[in-house]
Parts: sequence; structure tokens; C-alpha cells
Amino acid sequence: MTRFTRSDDLRGATFEGADLHRARFVESDLSGVVMRGVHVEGMDVDAPWLPDGDAFRVNGVDVVPYVEAELDRRFPGRGLRRATEPEGLRAAWAAIESTWAATLDRVATMPAGTVDVSVDGEWSFAQTLRHLVLATDTWLGRAVLGLEQPFHPLGQPGPQAAEDGLDLSVFETGTPAFARVLEARADRVAMVRDLLAAVTPEELAVVRASPWAPDYPETTLSCVHVILEEEWEHHRFAVRDLDLIEAGAVAERAPTG
Repeated sequence: MTRFTRSDDLRGATFEGADLHRARFVESDLSGVVMRGVHVEGMDVDAPWLPDGDAFRVNGVDVVPYVEAELDRRFPGRGLRRATEPEGLRAAWAAIESTWAATLDRVATMPAGTVDVSVDGEWSFAQTLRHLVLATDTWLGRAVLGLEQPFHPLGQPGPQAAEDGLDLSVFETGTPAFARVLEARADRVAMVRDLLAAVTPEELAVVRASPWAPDYPETTLSCVHVILEEEWEHHRFAVRDLDLIEAGAVAERAPTG
């Protein structure tokens, strides 16, 4: 099967009458892609960050508002993630804590080893929690608190981490005990809770350097928004995969992140 990677430049390519049946696009840039007269039966698009202020059209209809509304319905509390005032952010974080607590309770009732199962090449449940540890360390520890070395060794870097300048030697490899993952995760959840418990509107407006692009300005508020987006999107991924595991519909494939 033909495989295209980051080194292949397919920008502006035209696929005419091409058979892309069961093709898989992972971490690929499809912005501005135009499809005409295509068959999309069974097509599954997972775009964690749908265009904000830009359209994603299906048959001329911008579907972004419908998708966002449906996700807010499925995941109560998700709609609070764009809060801009301290009280609203505290409510938003309480909602995500409650949501994850329920999901952890669900996982505890599932067969041993479930937390380390990779579904269709995605991160396992444990790896997802580890990635959220990294997200908190990046956007709170590094960007907001300015810690010189903010990263917990159990953090789960993404596939482009090295390209982003992250020192991978900081992180453990292998499969750590889930109890250790839970401990690291609980510590980072508390860090965000503690920040929001005392934050003021003035502090939310303080300008910070982006952790990945220091010349690009962020604010404390925008950093918190990134953390909330990470939380809700990765929770959605986790629940999606837990559903597949319970249904016995697990496809084995090497993890991609």
C-alpha cells in the first residue's frame, strides 16, 4: 500500500477519478481541500479543532455550528470551555474534573489492561492521561508559571515533539504503572484548580510567551483555554475508544498519537 509521509509535498495535487477507498490521513493538513462529486459513504472525519470563524462545508452547508452544538449536548459542561471570567473558568474546570472522574470510574469496572489498549493506532487511555499531564506542564507550568523545567517525566509527547524543540530525554519510555499515571494526573489537575481558585481578571489578561513560539503572544486566559480544549478533545477521544473496546471492535495498529 502506498504511504505518504511528512517529506512528501502533495500541496495542490489533483486526484481525478482516483480510488482512495479506505485511505487513512493522520495528522495531515487538509485545509482548503476541495472535493467535488465524491462518494463519502462511511467516511469518518475527526478534526479536533474545527475552523474558528472559517467554514467547513458539506454540500454548501457550514456544518461547524451543528457539530459544536451536538458535542456540547453529548458532553455537558463542554460549552463552558470558552469562559472569560474567573467564575466561569472555575465552573468550566469543575465540569471537566467531574467528567473525567466519571470516566475513570467507568475504566475501573473494565477488564484489567484496558488502560493500555491502543485502538486503531491511537493513544491508549493511560497515554491520553499522560499527554494531558504534558499539556498542563506546557501551558501552565511553562507558559503561565514560567518554570525552568516544568515537565513531569510521565508526560506523553506528541509525534512532532522533537521538531517543536522538546527535549525527549526528560520523559520516561515504556508503560509505567497506571497508579503512577493517576498520581501525576491528579497533581496536574490540582495545579489548574489552584490557579483558577485565586486568579483575577487582571491576571487573566497578563501577556505570556507562547511555549512553542516565544515571539507569539498569549495571555493567561488563552493558555487556560488551550488546556480546556485539550481536556475536552482528549476526553472525547478516550470515550470513543472505550466504547470500541467494550464493543470488541478494536483494530490493532501501531500507536500514532
